[in-house]
Amino acid sequence: MNLVSIRVITDDVARLVDFYERVTGVRADWSTEDFAELRTTSGTLAIGSTRTVALFAPDSARAADNKTVIVEFLVDDVDGVHRDLTGFVTDFVAEPTTMPWGNRSLLFRDPDGNLVNVFTPVTPAAIAKFAR
Repeated sequence: MNLVSIRVITDDVARLVDFYERVTGVRADWSTEDFAELRTTSGTLAIGSTRTVALFAPDSARAADNKTVIVEFLVDDVDGVHRDLTGFVTDFVAEPTTMPWGNRSLLFRDPDGNLVNVFTPVTPAAIAKFAR
């Protein structure tokens, strides 16, 4: 089994796609006005409209209602990303901080309130773990 993507459900696909394009620098591939994907070398962030939920199971997912998942992106320079996003991101949860497991992390919320972690490995063990 392979993890293919993480899908975020939203009431405003265009707004969320614009946000994640700015955060990641990756252009989205649109399938319909209700579904787009941002593909990176290691995974895909899919963004779907609440209208698509009915195709799977009505009322099984609600936009802007997540309190458990963090969308994470590995970057070369988390402090540089923080500088670039200051003035664009309106809800920083935590400034860049070096975590006990060796990643320097920046935590913020997307326009729907979902948590986003942008991080850079900084200790030898963390760097080795994420070596490409």
